[in-house]
Amino acid sequence: MTPDIDALVAIDVHTHAEISAQGHASLPHDLLAASEKYFKAHGHRQPTIPEMAAYYRERRMAAVVFTVDAEHATGHPPIPNEEVAQACAEHADTLIPFASVDPWRGRAAARTARRLVEEHGVRGFKFHPSLQGFAPNDPLAYPLYEVIEELGVPALFHTGQTGIGAGVPGGGGIRLKYSDPMLVDDVAVDFPELRIILAHPSFPWQDEALAVATHKPHVHIDLSGWSPKYFPPQLVRYANSLLQDKVLFGSDYPVITPDRWLADFAELDVKPEVRRKILKDNAARLLGLVKD
Repeated sequence: MTPDIDALVAIDVHTHAEISAQGHASLPHDLLAASEKYFKAHGHRQPTIPEMAAYYRERRMAAVVFTVDAEHATGHPPIPNEEVAQACAEHADTLIPFASVDPWRGRAAARTARRLVEEHGVRGFKFHPSLQGFAPNDPLAYPLYEVIEELGVPALFHTGQTGIGAGVPGGGGIRLKYSDPMLVDDVAVDFPELRIILAHPSFPWQDEALAVATHKPHVHIDLSGWSPKYFPPQLVRYANSLLQDKVLFGSDYPVITPDRWLADFAELDVKPEVRRKILKDNAARLLGLVKD
């Protein structure tokens, strides 16, 4: 079963599984607390994946769900990708599983990625270079990208500022430089058939992200992590014109809800035909939910 695209209001390509069925959090407490403070989301409840399914189903939306495997850099075990995939499979009418594999696992990461796609139905992979502590263009990740490219599924990279570690001494050890989209430009050159998503308005590298997405045919941008009323003007301009087929709706749920995001997006001066592309058509094509 896959989501009924015609019946959907939108496809949210950026949501987080923050807690496992056993109550294991996706991040260490100090980093999670910093993120909540950054997003002014104190006390927000961490929904389980079945609860996320009910939430999105009620809104007639589909959602891409993932966690982040940053165990090498943080020492914190991730939520198992297999658990995310299984829970999404139980709600396949509304949830789409992505996985996260720590690039520091080397060639074992590549084998894991193949198994997750072929045996568990994973539809893409999430990278958070700043949290995982690696530069996207570091050759250590190349065996992993090679497999993802071969399998034909997207790779989504966090770009720009992050609320994780914000305000913690030393940023919790998180280096913002790893989330410069120009580092992903190297990946797009070296893996020309890899489908790439640059996540978030990429402050302070917004122009760089627009340049990469304009120049490289398989690079897309998701709009998660910011309320649309704060989008840089050039991002709105490109989304409404040159990049109208390559920009995707994403919320960053649960720290930003799709309800808030969509209400603010409705206030933007976006062409009606482009609005539909951003909300679901571009994502449906990229995720292979419709024929390209």
